[in-house]
Amino acid sequence: MRRRALRMTLLAVLLAVLILGVPMAIFGSTMLWNQEVANMRDQASSLTAIVDRRIDRGAEITPELVVGWGGDAGHPTNVTVFLPGGGQITGDRELSSNPLTVVERGVSGVVVQVQTDRGHIFRSIAGFILLVSIASIGALLAGALLAARQSRKLSAPLIYLAASAEQIGSGTVRPHLRKSGIEEIDLVSEELVRTADRMAGRLSAERQFAADASHQLRTPLTALSMRLDEIEMITEDDEVLEEVRACQDQVERLTGVVTELLKTSRSDSGGTTEAVNLSKIFDQQRDEWKKVFAKAKRELIFDGDEDVTVLATPGSLSQIVATLIENSVNYGDGDVTIGARRTANGKGIVITVSDEGKGVPEEIGDDIFKQGVSTGGSTGLGLPLALNLARADGGKLELTQNTPPVFSLTLNAVPTSLDPDKVLPQGALISMGSRRRRR
Repeated sequence: MRRRALRMTLLAVLLAVLILGVPMAIFGSTMLWNQEVANMRDQASSLTAIVDRRIDRGAEITPELVVGWGGDAGHPTNVTVFLPGGGQITGDRELSSNPLTVVERGVSGVVVQVQTDRGHIFRSIAGFILLVSIASIGALLAGALLAARQSRKLSAPLIYLAASAEQIGSGTVRPHLRKSGIEEIDLVSEELVRTADRMAGRLSAERQFAADASHQLRTPLTALSMRLDEIEMITEDDEVLEEVRACQDQVERLTGVVTELLKTSRSDSGGTTEAVNLSKIFDQQRDEWKKVFAKAKRELIFDGDEDVTVLATPGSLSQIVATLIENSVNYGDGDVTIGARRTANGKGIVITVSDEGKGVPEEIGDDIFKQGVSTGGSTGLGLPLALNLARADGGKLELTQNTPPVFSLTLNAVPTSLDPDKVLPQGALISMGSRRRRR
């Protein structure tokens, strides 16, 4: 990836230099040549006008006049004036065998010839081409440095993303990536982090299920085995002893089956609950409902311990909380308060949603979760659906107080030993900046 980006950038810079540099060199060389010819033509025209005026006045054309137009040592120019009577006056400059010549004719019949060394023009053109070449090489070097930096900036985050995906696949730690500043790469890294969080929550839930299943299944099997041992000790009947031993074999086999099953992940056989942090759910609901509450000039207050983790399906939990908030908005009054607290034994989390309205009448309080029952003339489907979602996650939804109304959602808490941060700890912060390439 890095070499490909470097090669593509250098190729783009090279093409830009060729497209701009070559025409610039040709255009500049042509401009220098034409400028020199134009200067010689202006020189010849000026001298021709002077000689014409002197001839009109009958003045003498002296050699000093012609020598004064000879240029300097750095730019040698030789001027020759051909007079109308057949004479000529020539300057004293020595030029090469193939000079550049410009001729001008005057109205009196005088001819002025201006010659200069071509080598002077070629040296000017060569100097200009050299400057263009130096500028092109500088542009290539700057492009190479920029290409190296950009390729490193692009390749390093991708390498870190691959390493993070490998970490997730190995189940060692969760990736902790610093933003690279590249939107597309940051989106992928954020999705990797979210995937790792979901995986950590799912692993936590699976481990809790395994622990619960182990406790629930092993205890009665152990008790049954002990009872069979007691029967074996107190009986002397051979037929009974034979049946007891057969039962003990079956119990041992069943215990082995349970042990093997508990070693297998439940991910393919159901169980959608995972460890969900309530702060994320509450933040989502806060963002979703803030405009509604602002328009109604009411407040949505989150009270209690938000930094707790429950076992639930994220989408179902969001739907339940949203349903309770919607009921408070439509049928309640005043501020809506959402709280979270642990149960007395610490094994559950209770989420409460309350408002300052009149609440639910006593006569329909027991039927509020039945389909078609509503205090505001609605379809009465929201609360029954929320109740089913809560039960599907092993929770309980109930109306704990009629006036003012308080709805309570009780869910299983994640034990400290099964906290996702301990099951799949977060890795060290990885910066996506520049790095040294390993050899």
